[in-house]
Amino acid sequence: MDKSRIPNFYKMPINERLDAVYERGLISKKDYKLLKNQQQQLDINSADKMIENVIGVMGMPIGLGLNFLINDKEYVIPMAVEEPSIVAALSAAAKISRSGGGFKTECTDPILTGQIQVVAIKNLEQARNDLLSRKQEIIDLANSFHPRMVARGGGAIDFSIKTYPMESFEGEMLVLNINVNTQDAMGANLVNGMCEGIAPLIESITEGKVFLRILSNLTDQSIAKGTMRIPLKCLSKEGYDPEQIRDGIIIASDFAKADPYRASTHNKGIMNGIDAVALATGNDWRAIEAGAHAYASRHGRYSSLSEWKKDKNGDLVGTIEIPLKVGIVGAPIESNPAVALNLRIMNLDSATELSGVMAAVGLAQNFSALKALSTDGIQKGHMTLHARNVVKAADAPHEIFDDVLEELLVSGEIKVWKAREIVQNLIKKEPIVTDEFDAVTPGKAILLGEHSVVYGRHAIAVPVPLNIRVKIEDADDGVLLMIPSWGVEYYLDKKPEERQSFEKPAALILEKMNLSNVGMKIEVFSDVPRGMGLGGSAVLAVSIIKALNHHYKMGLSEQEINEMAYESEKIAHGNPSGIDNTIATYGYPLIYRKGEKTLKERLQIKEPLDLVLAFSKSEGLTAKTVAHVRTQWKSNQEMYEGVFDDIDAIVLNGIQAIQENDLKQLGELMNFNQGLLNTLQVSTPELERMIHIARDAGAFGAKLTGGGGGGAMIAVSDNPEEIIEAFDNEGFQSIRFSVQDSG
Repeated sequence: MDKSRIPNFYKMPINERLDAVYERGLISKKDYKLLKNQQQQLDINSADKMIENVIGVMGMPIGLGLNFLINDKEYVIPMAVEEPSIVAALSAAAKISRSGGGFKTECTDPILTGQIQVVAIKNLEQARNDLLSRKQEIIDLANSFHPRMVARGGGAIDFSIKTYPMESFEGEMLVLNINVNTQDAMGANLVNGMCEGIAPLIESITEGKVFLRILSNLTDQSIAKGTMRIPLKCLSKEGYDPEQIRDGIIIASDFAKADPYRASTHNKGIMNGIDAVALATGNDWRAIEAGAHAYASRHGRYSSLSEWKKDKNGDLVGTIEIPLKVGIVGAPIESNPAVALNLRIMNLDSATELSGVMAAVGLAQNFSALKALSTDGIQKGHMTLHARNVVKAADAPHEIFDDVLEELLVSGEIKVWKAREIVQNLIKKEPIVTDEFDAVTPGKAILLGEHSVVYGRHAIAVPVPLNIRVKIEDADDGVLLMIPSWGVEYYLDKKPEERQSFEKPAALILEKMNLSNVGMKIEVFSDVPRGMGLGGSAVLAVSIIKALNHHYKMGLSEQEINEMAYESEKIAHGNPSGIDNTIATYGYPLIYRKGEKTLKERLQIKEPLDLVLAFSKSEGLTAKTVAHVRTQWKSNQEMYEGVFDDIDAIVLNGIQAIQENDLKQLGELMNFNQGLLNTLQVSTPELERMIHIARDAGAFGAKLTGGGGGGAMIAVSDNPEEIIEAFDNEGFQSIRFSVQDSG
């Protein structure tokens, strides 16, 4: 089995990708568990020791570059990068390269140069000669600061001397460039320490004054070279002759060699791949970039780092020559668990080997870019991969993801709102088979009364045609929670103090149901978008409880399920009203009031109530807006209690309007409610714009729904299609639905 070749890897769910990597022996069982649990990431306390003023840790996707055969060795290459085209492009290039024997690389010794600047020298020529005559003494002193490096075969090996005129002052400066073999360390601190250590001796010998003493990032003593040969027959592409593709790549290469404007983008493409590997392996990508671009100007004009020609057989041959000084050991590398894991995946023996891998990655990335430019153009491939991110952002369910992607590309509108529209259309076409799941729970919209319901007033909520479905499977060990549309996949941490915020509600549920030590996979399929005010956290909690209740035949009543979900909601929102979990539990239109004896009365809706939900382009955090209102309430309780009383009166009148099917009256009440929500400062300019779009399109009334601060709005109309069209024209995704319940 070719370890670096994993067919259809990009199509696999994340858990199957991990299985494939583990089965090929690319990671140990320990690393497999770390990745499954997502425990390989840098923790905040470690980060605090690495840099100053730490407040958090930013994540980057780690993708695997596949198919690499370098010097007859198989490689799977971890890459930390956010641009979607990079990993796919170089993996495809590496696959093609195998037809010509893969990549061949060679690297010089890992030499890093330190510089000592000396000024105010009385006799420059004498100083130069004196330094050269005492070369061994200087080198021995430098090596005395790092004897263990010397013992491993590294250390200072030589130096050279250059002089330059001073531009701002009279006289000349002398610069001693000392070359150090840093072995498997990147060596920045090591070389800087040597420069500092020998500076007094240099001053003494030259009778001048040492000023700067620091490494250089132009690592032209540490060069990596790589080649790849692609047989002409392997350059075929529909609509293009192989010769046309080959010659197009060569012409593009000549352009980059001749023109600095083109060369800058050409080399940026090379660095796309190299930087991603540098980040994944904990190397200083900024130093690598600086050295590479300086090297590209070594002939007095900025030019390309690679070159493409045809050989005597007519095959395409690419070469790259680039300074690459990297490391695989050292504190910055070893302190980051993700970096250590990535290095283990690569199975490297030395930093020099890593340099060769990076050179191959850079050449592969360069080939893919030039091939795209010489055929369909770069944008087509970019947009295809960009579209995957758009579909992901639209919360497309895993089971229809590829269908949504295909329709989005055909539409030409690579926008989130369009992807959401396609999702809804496909959901309508393919009704959910509820028997396949242990629980199916609808989302909710609050028609009237949000925020005031937290303070013991009435509210009206209705179910919406978006739901969360949960399937439970038995497992050997641990609790794996998977929500593909939300990008969640990890094992719940067994240590309560180490659980992330998202884990805590689910962990509480398991504890309450005495299932904490039972191995299982909880798979969640969600049509309910996060942060849209549709009760996602409550729906998730209720759906998980119902699924566990069904799977393990626990016999919980609806009341018990509701109470347990409410406890979970307290963790998510701090001071919830309970309306979200209640409607999620019972699933019917609801009149609700929180209190010593909570009211949860079924709302009678005899005639279909046509409603439109429209989604803003920003999430609203209910916990944040609820906390904001509470702060304001504490500062002026009398005024805010009056606002809550006014909203309560609107809700009670709204109940009557619904029961009498008076849509116009209901709409006016919704508009009044929105005005009072503005008083509470929970609306946003975007929501206000959406509300006006709905009203201008003929809605009787429109308001935000849920916590606000972003999220969604709801409108009532006797002609909802016109409102849907208005939102489509403005680039907002929306759905229509009807509610009827006569008990």
